[in-house]
Amino acid sequence: MAFGITRNELTEWKSKVARGEIAFLTHYWLHPKFPQFKLVTKVGCSDVHRLTAWGMQYGLKPEWIHLRSGFPHFDLLGDKQKEILIRENQWEQLTRFGIRVRPD
Repeated sequence: MAFGITRNELTEWKSKVARGEIAFLTHYWLHPKFPQFKLVTKVGCSDVHRLTAWGMQYGLKPEWIHLRSGFPHFDLLGDKQKEILIRENQWEQLTRFGIRVRPD
């Protein structure tokens, strides 16, 4: 179950994905398979070859791409999510969702 995003944010993400851009969408998330995680970042791109190449630079395997719903994407969780958001300069999402960048 996803929450904490607006319909406009989801629409914008889908538009970017459909145009073949690498697009990021972080939201609160509850999933019984991953109760330890409260956030997920979906990184999507309709060009699966581009998405695959993008993911490989971060050690993400092509078989981890979700191909359903016409919006191919990786789900990023935990430390890998934080690492990639930092490396991709996604500061708004890091700040908005309280992902700590450095220890206090």
